[in-house]
Amino acid sequence: MYTIDKHVIEVDSLESKVKGRSLLKGRGIVSIVTILSIFLILSFTVIVNAETSESIKVLLREKKDESFLEQEKEKSYLVQNSKDWMLMLVNEKSPLPDGYLPKLKKLENGLEFDERAIDYLNEMLADARLQGLSPVVCSASRTVEYQQKLFDNQVKKQMGNGLSIHQAVVEAKKVVAYPGTSEHNLGLAVDIVSLDYQILDEKQATTPEIQWLVEHCSEYGFILRYPKDKTEITGVIYEPWHFRYVGKQAAKEIMENGLCLEEYLIRY
Repeated sequence: MYTIDKHVIEVDSLESKVKGRSLLKGRGIVSIVTILSIFLILSFTVIVNAETSESIKVLLREKKDESFLEQEKEKSYLVQNSKDWMLMLVNEKSPLPDGYLPKLKKLENGLEFDERAIDYLNEMLADARLQGLSPVVCSASRTVEYQQKLFDNQVKKQMGNGLSIHQAVVEAKKVVAYPGTSEHNLGLAVDIVSLDYQILDEKQATTPEIQWLVEHCSEYGFILRYPKDKTEITGVIYEPWHFRYVGKQAAKEIMENGLCLEEYLIRY
């Protein structure tokens, strides 16, 4: 019995060891699986969080961009509809706001002008004709794209005279406003010439049409925008054909005091 009991004990002991090892092995596998599962879960969580974070960033950027665009539209709207819209200064140092689009109306010759001031322009032209004169609007509102085309042509012309590209640009700006800095892009400026003399040069100032306009334009809210003695201030050559709507009160003060728009805005 002793021998049998001993063998039984030994067998029981061996089985216990095998079971113990199996149990340990099983626990080890479970532990490894558990660790791997936790690692995978954590990795997935990190990836999801990263993607979510990036998505949030994208959404925030889009919202910011949308907000910026809305602010620009609002700014443009306020500028176009403010009580001082008539006096908006547009030159090389003060370009048009981004997205500025004036509401235009057609003149009888198909050119366009700001609808808020077109009646004053038509009245001025009609009264000039009643005096037996023949004023011709040869240029009015222009798109920025068309202004770019005019500017590029002037640069090429200056380069054809032997100037470098840099010198050509500098000289071109004296004759044609850089796109976005022209009053024609604003919609409140017109170039008017005599039917009998349609060349844009200083001789235009000697025509009866321009002489009448210079004397009477302020009565309709217009000014001679680029006088001969104001080139250093305006940055533009003398243009006896270029008239700008600013409203009757400002026009009267500007023309009576021999000012340019830049000077008027500083003083008043």
